[in-house]
Amino acid sequence: MFDNGHLNLFEHDSFAHGVPHKTFARLRKDDPVSWSEGDDDTCGFWNLTRHADILKANKEGHLFSSAQGIRVEDQSYEEYMARRTFQETDMPEHTVTRRRVNPKFAKPVVANFEKLIRSLASNIVDKAIVKSEFDAVEEIAKELPMMMLGRILGVQDSDLAWLVEKGDALIGNSDPDFTEHVIDKVDTEAYRLMPFRNPAGKQLYDYAAEVLAGRKQVDPEGVLARMMSGDDQLDELEFKNFFCLLIAAGNDTTRYSIAMALHLLSQDQLLIPKLQTGQYWDTVADEVIRLASPTMHFRRTATSDINFHDRIIKKGDKVLLWFVSGSRDEAVFDNPNEVQLDRTPNRHLAFGQGGAHVCLGMHLAKLEVRITLEELVKRIDFIQAVEPPTWTRSNFICGVKKLKVKVG
Repeated sequence: MFDNGHLNLFEHDSFAHGVPHKTFARLRKDDPVSWSEGDDDTCGFWNLTRHADILKANKEGHLFSSAQGIRVEDQSYEEYMARRTFQETDMPEHTVTRRRVNPKFAKPVVANFEKLIRSLASNIVDKAIVKSEFDAVEEIAKELPMMMLGRILGVQDSDLAWLVEKGDALIGNSDPDFTEHVIDKVDTEAYRLMPFRNPAGKQLYDYAAEVLAGRKQVDPEGVLARMMSGDDQLDELEFKNFFCLLIAAGNDTTRYSIAMALHLLSQDQLLIPKLQTGQYWDTVADEVIRLASPTMHFRRTATSDINFHDRIIKKGDKVLLWFVSGSRDEAVFDNPNEVQLDRTPNRHLAFGQGGAHVCLGMHLAKLEVRITLEELVKRIDFIQAVEPPTWTRSNFICGVKKLKVKVG
C-alpha cells in the first residue's frame, strides 16, 4: 500500500511495506492528536505522534494507564485478567514485579555478557558470509537474539528454535507468514483467553507448566528460576504470561533492530567504511534502534478527561503512543530520516523512555546490535541487497523480516 501521507493507522496493511513515515510526518505537523476509527470489533483510538507529547503521556501513568491493555484491541475484563503481564499494570503493582526482574537486565550485569555475545556473533557472521547469497535476517539478525534469549531465561538450546517460532506467532499475529490465525482475517474467539488471541499462547503455556513442574530443566541462574523462587514468587498464571512476554518481546525486537542495521548498510555503501574507522561504536546502536523502533506503539487508557492540543480525550478512551513517530520528530532530530552514526544526544523513544515501563532489555539490545556490527564490518567491505526487503504486516511490531543480500 503506497504511503500517500493519509494511510489508516488502524489497518495492518498500511505497514506491510514498511512504516508509513509520510503519514506520521503529516500527523506530527497538522494533527498531532488525531483520531482513528476502529471497526465492528475494535473501538477507535487517539494517536499521539509528537515526541514531546509521547514523553509527557508516558511520564503521567496516573492519567494514561496501562492497566487495561497495551495493544489496540478491546478486551473484556476476563480476557485482560487471563492474559495480562506486568506490562499491563500501573504503579505500584508494576514496580513489585519489575524489581524482581530488573537485576538480571541491569547495565553492569549485561556488560558481563559481552565476551559471550562476541563469541556468538563472531560464529554467526562467519557461518553466514561463506555463502554467496543469503537471507541476512534468517542467518544473522535472528540468530544472536535467539541464543541470548536462551542464556537469559536459562532454557535448553535445543528448545530455542521452537520457542522463537511460537513467539513469532504471538507477536506476529497479524502476519500470515507467522501464523495461520491472523487476527484481522480469521475468527480467533476460541483463543480469546490466550496471549495475543493465538493458539501458540496455549503451547507456550504448556511449556511454562512443564518448567514449573520441574519436567523442563532450567538454569538455576536464569530469569525463570529466579521468578519461581523467593517469598513473592509469581503464581502459575502470572508465570505463564510472564514467560510468553519474554519469549515474544525478548527476541523479536532485537532481531528487527539488527535487521534494520543490515538493511541500512545495504542501502548506503559509505556506512561500512565509516564504521571500520572505529569512531562510532558508542553511538551507532542508539541510532540504528531509533530508526528501527520495532515496537511502534503502546496503548494507554485515559483515566479522566484530558485536554491535549485542544482535543478532549475522554475518560476510557484508548490512546496510542507512537514511539516510531516520536523518534523521527523534526522538532527533536535534525534530518530525522537519515543515518547519523555520531548522533548525540539521541533522545529516541524506541525503548519507551520516560515512564515506568521503559524496556527491561534495552542495555542487552544495544550491546547485541553494536557487537554484531563490529564483528560484521571486520569481515566484509560491502553488503548489497539482492532483492527488496519484506516487512512485517503489523501496526504494532514492524521490521524487516527478509533481506536477501550478497557480501564481499
